[in-house]
Amino acid sequence: MSLTPPRRYWLTGASNGIGAALAEELLKSGAHLAVSARKSASLKVLALRYPGQVLVVPGNLTNSQTVREIGEQIQQAWGALDSVILNAGTCEYVDPQPFDPSIIEHVVRTNLLACSYCTEAALPLLRAGTAPHLVGIASPVTYLPLPRAEAHGTSKAGLRHLFESLRIELAPEGIEVTMVSPGAVDTRLIEATERPMPLSWPVDKAARYIVGKLKQRPLEIAFPALHMSQLWPLSKPTDQVKLVIGKPMLRSSPPIKDSP
Repeated sequence: MSLTPPRRYWLTGASNGIGAALAEELLKSGAHLAVSARKSASLKVLALRYPGQVLVVPGNLTNSQTVREIGEQIQQAWGALDSVILNAGTCEYVDPQPFDPSIIEHVVRTNLLACSYCTEAALPLLRAGTAPHLVGIASPVTYLPLPRAEAHGTSKAGLRHLFESLRIELAPEGIEVTMVSPGAVDTRLIEATERPMPLSWPVDKAARYIVGKLKQRPLEIAFPALHMSQLWPLSKPTDQVKLVIGKPMLRSSPPIKDSP
C-alpha cells in the first residue's frame, strides 16, 4: 500500500503571530512547509525542530523580484505546491489630523501588492500540485468602515476583491480559493492597541480553528461570536461615532448641506 505524500504548503508571514501558530499546526500534521518572512532566524529554528519538513525561503515580499526568486527556490526544491497561505501583512492606524497618505501606501504595498506578487509566483506551482488550494488572510474590517482603519481596511478590501475574482478565474483549473477573516487574535498588533479586546482569541486556538476549517475548503472562514463593534481597536472613541451593524458608519449629527 502506497502512502499519501505530505501536502506541500507555502506560508508567508510565518515568523510570528497567526503565521507562526499556523506553521506549528501544519507541521504537527506532517505537512511539508515552505516558510517566508523578512527575518530568517525564527524560520531556521522551526526547520531545526522539524527536520526534513521545512524549506526556509525568507525575503521582503514587497519586492516583486525577491518573490519571484522565492518561487524559483520552491520550484527547484519541490517542483510544485499543493496549498498556499498568504498571511504576511501589517496594520497601521491612521489619524485624520494630519492625514498621512504614506501610511496607506505602506500598508497597501505590504498587504495587497505583496500578495499579488506571491500569487504570481504561486500559481504555476499550484497548477503542478495536487488538489491546489489558495488561501488569503483578509479581515472582518472589510465588512464595515471603521475609524482609523483607512489603511488596513483599504488594503484588505482590495485583497478580498482580488481573491474573490481569482476564485472565478481559477475555478476551471481546479484551484480552490478560500478567504480567512480571523477577527481579533492575541498578536503583537493587538497588544500595541489602546483598547481592550474582550473577544480576542489566543493565537494557538485561532490557528487550530483555521487549519481545521481549511480541510473543508469553504469560500470563507470567519470566527464565530464576533461583534463588529469590537473587531477594531478604536483608539479614543468619541460619543459622536455610532457603529451600526450592516449599515454604513453613521454620525449623530449629519453634515449641514449648503442651501440651493
